[in-house]
Formats: sequence, C-alpha cells, structure tokens
Amino acid sequence: MSDSILSIEHLGVCLPKGADRSHALSDVSLAIKPDEILCVVGESGSGKSMMANAIMRLLPNEVTIDGGRVMFEGKDLAAATVAEMRQVRGAGIAMIFQEPMTALNPLRTIGDQIAEMFSIHTELSKAEISEKVQALLADVHIPDPIVAAKAYPHELSGGQRQRAMIAMALALDPRLLIADEPTTALDVTTQAQILKLIRELQQRRKAAVLFITHDFGVVAEIADRVVVMQHGVIVEQGAATDVLNNPQHAYTRQLIAAVPPLKAPPPRAISGDNILTISGVSKTYRTGGFLGRGARVTPAVKDVTLHLPRGATLGIVGESGSGKSTLARCLVRLIDPDAGSILLEGKDWAKLSREEVRRETRHIQMVFQDPFASLNPRRKAAELVAQGPIVHGTPRAKAIADARELFALVGLDPSAGDRFPHEFSGGQRQRIGLARALALKPDVLVADEPVSALDVSVQAQVLKLLADLRQRLGLSIVFITHDLRVAAQICDLVAVMKDGAVVEQGLAGEVFGNPQHPYTQALLASIPGGDFTRKRDAAIV
Repeated sequence: MSDSILSIEHLGVCLPKGADRSHALSDVSLAIKPDEILCVVGESGSGKSMMANAIMRLLPNEVTIDGGRVMFEGKDLAAATVAEMRQVRGAGIAMIFQEPMTALNPLRTIGDQIAEMFSIHTELSKAEISEKVQALLADVHIPDPIVAAKAYPHELSGGQRQRAMIAMALALDPRLLIADEPTTALDVTTQAQILKLIRELQQRRKAAVLFITHDFGVVAEIADRVVVMQHGVIVEQGAATDVLNNPQHAYTRQLIAAVPPLKAPPPRAISGDNILTISGVSKTYRTGGFLGRGARVTPAVKDVTLHLPRGATLGIVGESGSGKSTLARCLVRLIDPDAGSILLEGKDWAKLSREEVRRETRHIQMVFQDPFASLNPRRKAAELVAQGPIVHGTPRAKAIADARELFALVGLDPSAGDRFPHEFSGGQRQRIGLARALALKPDVLVADEPVSALDVSVQAQVLKLLADLRQRLGLSIVFITHDLRVAAQICDLVAVMKDGAVVEQGLAGEVFGNPQHPYTQALLASIPGGDFTRKRDAAIV
C-alpha cells in the first residue's frame, strides 16, 4: 500500500531443523498506516514476536528470512545491510519489549540508558541530552524525572520500568513503534495507564504503532485494526470493531470465546465448615541497615483475617505489592508470619516448628506462578512429581507409577514423565506443577498466579482443570491473582487486598456485581476492554 509506513509482503521466516514446524512465518502480508494502531493477536507460537524481530532484523542466527519483503519508507529491510539497519533502529523504528527488567541494563541508571540513544545518534551536548532525558521521562508520566533518571532498574516499579522503556523507544521520534506484549506482566490499573499512555503518545506524535498481544481485552481497548495469527499464518484481519463483533475465522471466535467474562457464575453451595482460618496475620520485611539500625521497614501483610470453607475456592486479588504472594508464602510456611494464627484442620500452622512443618506439609501444597522457574531443569517430569511422596516415605517405584497416574489426571500423556521441563509448553509445565502439588494428596491447594503467564485458551483449560480437580478430589483452594476476570470464573469467595490489608471480601458474585470499596471499583474499571462493549470509567481509574 502506497500510503503505508510499513508494508510486509509475502514474508517467510524459516525455522531450523528439528523445530515443531518448518516456518515461523508463512506468506505473511500486512500494512500499517501512519497515525494508526495495528494489533497483532494470537497465542504463543503463532509467530507474532517472530514477525516483530524479522522487521527489526533481530532474528536468532539459525532463523532466516527466506522470502518476501519488509518495506519501510521505500526501503526493503529484509535485504538491508547491518549498517543500514543500525540507522533504522531507534530513529525509524523503535521497539518496546515485554519484560523491561531483562531489556534494561541492571548496572546502569535509567538516565544513562536513555542518554545513550542521543549520544550514539545525535551531536547534542551533555547538558542538552540531560534535558532531553528528563523531558522524555516527564512525557511518559514518571513522577520526579530527575530522581528517576538517577535510579537503577531494580529501584523502579514494574510500571515505571515499562514507562522508562517507552521513553527510550520514543527518544529519537521514530515513525513506527513496535510494542511486543508490553502490558502482559502488569496489574490491571498499571496496564490501563500504559495503554492510555501509548494511545496518547501515538496521537500526539502521529506515529504508527504495531502492538503485539494475546489479550483481546487489550485489542478492544487500543486497536484501530486487528491481525489474527495462528501457526505463522494470518487467518483474519480487519477493523477492530468488525473483528471483535463479527469474527469470521473459527480461530478468532475461539480466542474471543476463551476470554473469561467479568461475571461470576451462580454461587455454589458452600459448607459451613472452615478447613482454613486465618486470623490477624501480619508480616513485615526489614531490609538494609547496619546492626539493626536504619533498616527499611515494609509492612507486607497487615492484620489479615479470612476463612476458607471446605471444598470452596477463595480468591485473593489485588495489584503487585498488595501482599497477596506474601500471605500465600505465610500460609505454606515458606516464610514465618510475625503475628496471627493460621488454623488448618484446627492445628495452628503458624506456630509449628520447622520439623513439624516438614511432617505436616502434605496437608497444604502450593502451585507457583512460573512453573519453569520452580521445576528443576535437570530432572525428568515424573521424578519431579514423585519427589514429595519419596521424601515422605513412599517407595520410589510406586511414587513414579503414581506420578504417571497424576499426569493422566491433569491431562498429560503418562509417557511425558520421561521428558525434561524445557520440552513442554507453558501450559503443560503448569500442569506438571499441579501434578506435583497433588502428589501428596493435600487438603488445601494454594495457587499463586497460576495462569497469569498463559494464553487465554490455555488459561481457560487450566481453570477448567482446577475446577474439575476441586470437584473430584474435594480440594479447597486459595487462588491468588491480579486478573479479576479469572477470579470471577473460579472463585466462590473473594478478598481484595491493598497495601497489605484486606479492604473488601464476600461472595464473588456480590463483590464483582456490586463492589463497595473505591479500590475494588477502580480494579474493575481498569480491566482492558471491559466486556468489549463498555468503555472504562476514566474518573474511577
């Protein structure tokens, strides 16, 4: 298209031998106009990020472009030299990555890293560069740009790091901005702010934005046009309203159907018998200082009181830093609470010695957010699942056999027990994590953000599996999440945490249908795309 800033024509990207398919991209064609936001949506492995890397010529060594053109302002980037691409990156096309903590240099200040863009590409003086850096940080609404410029990445919050990445991408006024899943790891309120910021900057600077996501809520919030990808092929594209309201391809309809609605199902009958009672639990972190002096004190959990009825699912929701995961770690005694009691089947879990915790740990087990980080990469899957029972006295042969039965229970082929963690997809690894937690036949399962890193369709499968296991095994579940749509689908009861304290709790339908606390209202109003029909209430956010 002659009026397009970027035009991809029949692009093919070849994968190395041994990959699950021959091509990462096959015959991909799309165009993006100036002053437009084009969302590319699809599951992991659909080729979205590979397409972005092909545009920027950042493909791994063994992955090659084997056909087609990438036309940017009259130049074919697919055939450009290394020197030519160096001129395009940053000044012509800039990229915002999914995880700023891995994209930013941890040993250099934020200001230095943004300044580098100017020192390499311009002739500006140090004073002028410093002024530009602070202006950019102010432009992306980082409070106190002077202080932020002197901070290291770990000293900023996730949302601030992502804003710093956006500031870096905008430094040289690129005509095209590629945003690769920039809000996936963020809380709903931070996500809402980043999406609003990208739209605002795009309109002010008249830049084009290629926005990669697997979240149709984000698409509904920000997109002018949508491209849907599956297995390296574009299966549908069109105006955002057309694709969202009248999807033509079965895969698009499947993705949209997998987005959990923000509506709790009818309440189930819950027994009056509490299997877990949390009373007045508090935890404070003390970091830094010398000999106890000058330490930074962070109250992570403040006087939390909750109960979990037998066979029910209690959802604990809130943003990062609200104290959800700290409370979860107190429940399973990965850390010791400073005060309060945790009664599990009448026994105060908070008062048990370390030896007693080891003996009793089979009663309460945890499923972690990142299964890849929590699974030993050197052990086969069946051994990982069998480890707990072996420690508790089960003969090794029986533990391995039981592990294979658990694989079938969580929807994996029993033969998969002979594979290593890296040989599984993210959803499959989460199923292994579930099997490992279930191996000791726990009464209570604590699930800490178990689906936050998964695509919507895989997320739907894992949620259905959890509900199924709860029914079949009589499990009681503490489900921790920052995604209110997910909580609405699986939780009977919901507690909302802010700054370490519970600000609202009750039946899921009541909390989501008629939230009483302003913070709960703000969380619900911040969900990207809402139900695809309503606009978010900016005043509440």
